[in-house]
Amino acid sequence: MGYELGRFEGDVDEELICPICSCVLEEPLQAPQCEHAFCAVCIREWLTRQPTCPVDRSAITPNQLKSVPRILRNLLSRLTIRCDNMPFGCPATVKLDSLQAHLQECEFNPKKPVQCEEGCGLIVPKDELKDHNCVKELRSMMSQMQTRFTDMQTESMELKIQLTEQKREIQMLKELLRSMRVSTPRIREIQTTLENEDVIRWVSGLQPARVTRWGGMISTPDAVLQAVIKRALIESGSPSHVVSELMENAHERRWPQGLSTLETRQLNRRQYENYLTKRIPGKQAVVVMSCENQHMPEDLIIEPGLVMIFAHGVE
Repeated sequence: MGYELGRFEGDVDEELICPICSCVLEEPLQAPQCEHAFCAVCIREWLTRQPTCPVDRSAITPNQLKSVPRILRNLLSRLTIRCDNMPFGCPATVKLDSLQAHLQECEFNPKKPVQCEEGCGLIVPKDELKDHNCVKELRSMMSQMQTRFTDMQTESMELKIQLTEQKREIQMLKELLRSMRVSTPRIREIQTTLENEDVIRWVSGLQPARVTRWGGMISTPDAVLQAVIKRALIESGSPSHVVSELMENAHERRWPQGLSTLETRQLNRRQYENYLTKRIPGKQAVVVMSCENQHMPEDLIIEPGLVMIFAHGVE
């Protein structure tokens, strides 16, 4: 649909009038052979009813329509038109090619977005501002957010259930592989590789730790403290097949020769700084995994690794 003739100053050439709507051409397109020009909306709607030119009835299809020549576009752009918001008090007249830019800034535009200054700060159309209710709008927003939050909680719960089920299935597969290891050497080899990859993946995801007070090491943790650390290991994603063994290695009775007594620990203290340690999340404890500490002497490391618990000094 084109621009109404009454909005223009001066006469408008007939070549700039759409034969369908009898208004000034808007986003014009022309027929391929006869080159008659029409508003884009007008001609596309026309062709849905009959595939012919409205002027001379020559056959055309929507795909054959093309842009009008530059000279026609230039003639259109030089026309002077009154603002769309003239009924609302805008006195402006602008060149047709500047109309859209003017409308975006026009102070008389009833749909111009403005910010509410009554407290909520929401952006609303200017003509709706007088009926705007901050409390009502904010309640509506809160309701939408609550609905969205509830949907996200439901989705999160469903994902957790799926994840738990997948973990259970993976655990069943691992147990099946373990049961087959005895009879099939190749499966035993595959199972060992998978378990080692699980350990490396888990350790890689832990945060590096820095021990500032090696003297704060607890070499004989009691059962309660061990249970707390074991739970933290499980929650951190530690592979189930190494959790119990790591916790066994949290007591000095299972430590390698270089750590087995207070005297040997004092002798080897200078080498502790060479350990690559990973923090057990939320605890004053670290894991020293064999796979990451191949550079350490054999009397200071043990498979699959050590758990070191401290009274303080872990960053």
